[in-house]
Amino acid sequence: MSNQDYQKVQQNAEECFQKWCEKHFIDSDNLSKARRILEDVVNRRLPKFVGEARLKEDGLKQEEGGSKAQPVKAFKIKAYQKLLEESWKSDPKAPKDCEIYVLEMGFGEVGNEPIENVHFYSKQEPNKAFKMEKYQVSSLKPRKFHEWLVRVYYDPKGREDQEEVQQKAEYFHEWCERNKNNFIDFGPHPGNCNFATIYAFIYEKEIDVYEEVGDEKEDVYEEEKKNVDVETPRKIFNDPIYGQIEFDPLLVKIIDTPQFQRLRHIKQLGGTYLVYPGATHTRFEHSLGMAHLAGCMIDVLKKNHKDLISPKDEMCVKIAALCYNLGHGPFSFLYENFLKEALKRGENWKETSHLILQDIDKELKGKINKIDKDLTFIKNLIDGKYATSDKMKKKRKWSEDKTFLFEIVINKLNGIDVRRWDYFARDCYHLGIPNSFDHQRLLKSAQVCEVNGRNHICFRDKVADSVYDMFKTQYTLYSQAYQHKIVNIIEIKITEALKAAEGKLTNISPFTEGPSSSRGGSRKRKMASNKERVAKLSKLTDHIFEEILYSTDEELKDARMKLEDVVNRRLPKCVGETRITKAEFKDKQIFQENWNKAVEEWNKHPTVFLDKKDFIIDVIRLDCTFSTGKNPIDKVYFYRKSNPTEAFKIKKYEVSSLLPEEFTEYVGRVYCTKNSEEEERDAKECFKWWRRGKPEIKVYDKDDFGGNECVITGDCPSLDRCGIDVVRSCKVNKGIWKLYEGRDYNEPRYQLEKKDYSNPAEWGATNPAQSLKRVTE
Repeated sequence: MSNQDYQKVQQNAEECFQKWCEKHFIDSDNLSKARRILEDVVNRRLPKFVGEARLKEDGLKQEEGGSKAQPVKAFKIKAYQKLLEESWKSDPKAPKDCEIYVLEMGFGEVGNEPIENVHFYSKQEPNKAFKMEKYQVSSLKPRKFHEWLVRVYYDPKGREDQEEVQQKAEYFHEWCERNKNNFIDFGPHPGNCNFATIYAFIYEKEIDVYEEVGDEKEDVYEEEKKNVDVETPRKIFNDPIYGQIEFDPLLVKIIDTPQFQRLRHIKQLGGTYLVYPGATHTRFEHSLGMAHLAGCMIDVLKKNHKDLISPKDEMCVKIAALCYNLGHGPFSFLYENFLKEALKRGENWKETSHLILQDIDKELKGKINKIDKDLTFIKNLIDGKYATSDKMKKKRKWSEDKTFLFEIVINKLNGIDVRRWDYFARDCYHLGIPNSFDHQRLLKSAQVCEVNGRNHICFRDKVADSVYDMFKTQYTLYSQAYQHKIVNIIEIKITEALKAAEGKLTNISPFTEGPSSSRGGSRKRKMASNKERVAKLSKLTDHIFEEILYSTDEELKDARMKLEDVVNRRLPKCVGETRITKAEFKDKQIFQENWNKAVEEWNKHPTVFLDKKDFIIDVIRLDCTFSTGKNPIDKVYFYRKSNPTEAFKIKKYEVSSLLPEEFTEYVGRVYCTKNSEEEERDAKECFKWWRRGKPEIKVYDKDDFGGNECVITGDCPSLDRCGIDVVRSCKVNKGIWKLYEGRDYNEPRYQLEKKDYSNPAEWGATNPAQSLKRVTE
């Protein structure tokens, strides 16, 4: 059987097996139930935690009947859980709709101290192992190293309020009190502890703290209290970059929508995780980080300009920062490139962010709309449209200019914004790249100053160097990660796979299929409506990669093969990269033609032949600034300590002189698509020869240019591959060369410039050369 026939039989077998499974094993009712459960997870319709308590295993064993033969862990959990459920339900006052779970926690082997099974050795007898005696270890250790826990959750049919959960918690602690002599572990000194009283005290204090914070803005927030649920305590998230961060109830409601939860499944750095293993973080945590930093910036600005920022303005800025990334498709910017290249659409993903934000507002029954009618202000903040400040001033009845609000989420004036601050810190953390920039230095010095009749965010003069540090970090991230030579080629492959699948997988395209023509022709495609686009994108995440990769559909074969190349690392190899001109960057064809000419000239040498069709090129831009080619500090305003209200531009003598003359550079790369180590090696030699100015020397193994001839274009530690043993005469056609009398560049050596040398004496030697090297000019 041929390989092609075998693959066809295998595919038919897989399809038959799948149909058989679907027919005999997949229960549609079970699938519906599973789908409803997952929808509850995505929509954050989850049971509410009521309380937890430590259990006394001895008491549980007694309740269980005191059986000596104890079951294994899994059966223990079930047995204990059943016992506790019976105890809970036996009380007619016990709340309904509660779920009880038992779990095990501890460290070390169950029932033993962690140190019991560890062997040690002493400095005096390093070859003799022993166990520690009790007197040799600390006496400050827990009375046990293993425990069982019971956790109770409240899972109501409808939506509960915080007071209802509190009532369940109060009963839970009463239940614990009643069973403290049975199976609830109160520790060695329970005393007269009353958990219900303590819980009520703590809960009241939490409410008091929240209300105390609210009292400071009681008058200003009165209107918002009618529109937004401010009575609910803020929710705390544990972020790896900023630690404990908290959000307002409205932001939490937005976060808990399925449209926002979708960002959990969209990687922040696209295909970079296939090169950097740690780059698996998502747009979800980046959005939380942006919202947190936006709140920090608002807090800093309010210290000196409290009257400039109303509570509604503050909330709008936070929502804009939180929802900035909503419109991203699979693999973030990669999907946008796919739309531009495959569908010739220049659609900005921020427009989709607007549409999804509107969809979220409908789901929240207009809670966002009550803060920003028609959401125009939030949309402009997402776009960074500071030019709309005058319109917003009239619409929102501002008494003063608030252009600075448009510089917080995304700053189109100088690029100093919370978006960059978060992804610099977060991406460096996950990539493992050192981050020399500390955004706190700029953040803490931020202040609003008037510039040409408009209020802008300005910074202290002493932090001017931090602006350069910021954009140096940007350059580092782009050069080492975002535009990494393998990352780029992987993302090109994934984009090609999406192109190949676009006509077959309708969910990845913004188009919809129209009705077929009357003559029975193919269906016409039309642009999907906004509602259809949002519906499509809400179900479109990075899972599309696996959907294509593991598909058995013959129509997706081309797309699948491209992704298999990525997974199996069958990728073009980068043979070299070089700095290029701006003209070569703007027109890739110039760079391509220059490389093709170099290959043609290289092929004149009798050693190796390279095919121009085996190579592809890529060009990138690397900025150490915000505005391409310009000094990043040119559009940043500062203030002095002596006069904090007057904004000015920093003078050149006030910043470091150790700065680059240019702040933008362009890089060209050449990739070899042929899977041949020999051709790859020769292509690298050709690339070096090309970028070094095409140096060339003709060498002969006889005097007066006689005997065997060889053309050498690069360093040659020995002449084994040249067809000659020694060099007795040579012609330097281009470049400067060093000839060595010994192999592997062993001295004496002689430097030769462009000239014909008929014998060793002409270059000052008495013996012929056995190795040679090109001199870098």
